[in-house]
Amino acid sequence: METHISCLFPELLAMIFGYLDVRDKGRAAQVCTAWRDAAYHKSVWRGVEAKLHLRRANPSLFPSLQARGIRRVQILSLRRSLSYVIQGMANIESLNLSGCYNLTDNGLGHAFVQEIGSLRALNLSLCKQITDSSLGRIAQYLKGLEVLELGGCSNITNTGLLLIAWGLQRLKTLNLRSCRHLSDVGIGHLAGMTRSAAEGCLGLEQLTLQDCQKLTDLSLKHISRGLTGLRLLNLSFCGGISDAGLLHLSHMGSLRSLNLRSCDNISDTGIMHLAMGSLRLSGLDVSFCDKVGDQSLAYIAQGLDGLKSLSLCSCHISDDGINRMVRQMHGLRTLNIGQCVRITDKGLELIAEHLSQLTGIDLYGCTRITKRGLERITQLPCLKVLNLGLWQMTDSEKVR
Repeated sequence: METHISCLFPELLAMIFGYLDVRDKGRAAQVCTAWRDAAYHKSVWRGVEAKLHLRRANPSLFPSLQARGIRRVQILSLRRSLSYVIQGMANIESLNLSGCYNLTDNGLGHAFVQEIGSLRALNLSLCKQITDSSLGRIAQYLKGLEVLELGGCSNITNTGLLLIAWGLQRLKTLNLRSCRHLSDVGIGHLAGMTRSAAEGCLGLEQLTLQDCQKLTDLSLKHISRGLTGLRLLNLSFCGGISDAGLLHLSHMGSLRSLNLRSCDNISDTGIMHLAMGSLRLSGLDVSFCDKVGDQSLAYIAQGLDGLKSLSLCSCHISDDGINRMVRQMHGLRTLNIGQCVRITDKGLELIAEHLSQLTGIDLYGCTRITKRGLERITQLPCLKVLNLGLWQMTDSEKVR
């Protein structure tokens, strides 16, 4: 005797609906009353982020979201007051306002008027009208925040970081990409290294400072002394840091990922500092650091041989540097050497011979490699990603 799906217990229907994407979950809820009741079970919507256009009043919107246990919201366009969201989502955990260009300090101030203990993540990326005033509100009323995204909020200053350091003691992830007014003083606030009353955000685990052009080696000194639990640090496009700053970072035992992409003043000497310290990095990106060359690969092999991911795009490395590195880097999974124009088939053969665990390699713009080198690379047993970009073989080399 066959059992029709309509005979299943609501709990089993809810388990099935849990595997559907968000659109299909909603469609299932419209089939009949039984399916609606099953589809509204909180287990079906666990971890789902509601993506909303707030254009007109909808009295049933937030009760519906709360009935399904949805506590994560992304606002795609904001034409109503933000307080409408905050009042409607009493237990909100995550609020993503990225790209809401019309959000102002005034609008945020009207929304955050009392403590919101449930909110753990707030994304204000590219909300360009937001200033330190809003950070004061956030520090006062969102003390439970663990993730704060401020990338592209170009009006934030060191005062804003002081407010964050004063109020957000539980913060674990902070993104300050392209906050162009920030300087060493602000990083000192975060690290609890200034004479102000702020204790600092000493529990930070991930800090993104990409394109903060005013930072110098003093910021790295503050970070190494105060943010000792940091696991990820992004300093890409920070032209003001140098090899001397990396000496400060070289003894941060908790650090696992370091991004130095396009840091023009980093050279082989800086890589030496990193390698001779007590770092246990699993990821390092020095792409477009044109003072990094073969000697850096020797240092990496000596002191950073635990790396799983290494990016060297457009660095001045050659087959000789590859030869000095690969014999000690058996655990490497990802290697990006795009636009390293001195790499030839010999370098690819060395990679294929020694890096048997490699799952991805970027060879975009490596103009001196041929079919022979590629054939060796494609024999790697774990390889899943091979980026050749615009690389072309001659007609005589093409694989048929």
